[in-house]
Amino acid sequence: MEKTGKIILTNMCMLYRKDGSFLVENRKKQDWPGLNFPGGHVERNESIPESVIREIREETGLTIRNPEFVSYYEWNVPEEGIRHLCLLFRASEWEGELHSSLEGEVFFVHKKDLARYPLSTDFDKILAICSQGLTI
Repeated sequence: MEKTGKIILTNMCMLYRKDGSFLVENRKKQDWPGLNFPGGHVERNESIPESVIREIREETGLTIRNPEFVSYYEWNVPEEGIRHLCLLFRASEWEGELHSSLEGEVFFVHKKDLARYPLSTDFDKILAICSQGLTI
């Protein structure tokens, strides 16, 4: 049996409001440009919940409370021997003032308006996973 190779552990978090809108980030990086949820890498000696809270704060200025683990999304880069494992969260409670970062512009959007923007690869699948059971 072939071994997996290197695993890169990341996270994303869908912040959603009662009006059905949710926070997206228009990523600037060319490795995965377009709209997606904010998130990033889990750092060494950092718990996964701590990493989600930190990444959202760094990329949006918001401090989330009670992030809910929803599922995961994964993709492989066989030629590099890398598996990306992204843990998906969502939250409806936060505080702070929204601001964008070097990662990209952040803003709230409704699902019906997504067609106006370029989407990151597989964002439609990630959105479907994160929004299960929600009315958006």
